[in-house]
Amino acid sequence: MKRDRQSVNQRHAEMLSLIRQRQEILVEELCEIFNVSAMTVRRDLQLLEDQGKISRFHGGAAIDTQGPGDPERVEVAQYRGWIARYAASLIREGEHILINGSDTALAMLDYLQGRRVTVYTNNGHVVNRRYPAGVDLRLIGGNLRDGHILTGDMTLRSLMDIHVSKAFLGCTGISPDGEILCGIPSELGINETMITHADRYYILADHSKIGRSGTFASFLLERQGCIITDNLAPIVVTDRLRNRGMEVIRVSDQFFRGSTL
Repeated sequence: MKRDRQSVNQRHAEMLSLIRQRQEILVEELCEIFNVSAMTVRRDLQLLEDQGKISRFHGGAAIDTQGPGDPERVEVAQYRGWIARYAASLIREGEHILINGSDTALAMLDYLQGRRVTVYTNNGHVVNRRYPAGVDLRLIGGNLRDGHILTGDMTLRSLMDIHVSKAFLGCTGISPDGEILCGIPSELGINETMITHADRYYILADHSKIGRSGTFASFLLERQGCIITDNLAPIVVTDRLRNRGMEVIRVSDQFFRGSTL
């Protein structure tokens, strides 16, 4: 038992050293490097995050330079709330929408204020959560990844039978060149299918994700959509997105002053 504990501690130390060296890394890469399951990697990363040494994101982890009570971290959470609230204001009574594995996109449902909406999602976090009356949730099946995201052939087949007015997707980040990034390669096809099966799509990304780079894959955007970010997002990146034909909305608290959103 003691030897097993030493082995686990050694893996944690080596994992932390690797993340510090790379700055950020994907769960799938750590599985291959340490020859352990994704569940084990996620458990290890959760422990390291609880110790304040790293920060987890969709499908991976990055070195954490901020403590849990750091004002910048609190500010990011606040902006994500504003983005979710603004996105919710775009949903009309009786609409059918798609939401991917993003927690920011899922938070939109808390701001629907009784509107009747049908929601299709592959986000397992909808389970055991309560939402306002009128929200009709349809969880799309598939293989469980990263603890809560459903992907795979079953998910894609289910999406092929769905068409909605709007899709709301989170992302791992938006590169300095304006590419929409995804931390889980198997989720790429899911996101792209959601986009093609919606009349209009929105990418939700706070400023901490804008201008991000690393070992990520990028969505294939066959048509232009809308980026909803906040007013701290780097202008050079948002300008590139606009030059590509994307609409960009930069949310701040002024959107809600005197508003019932």
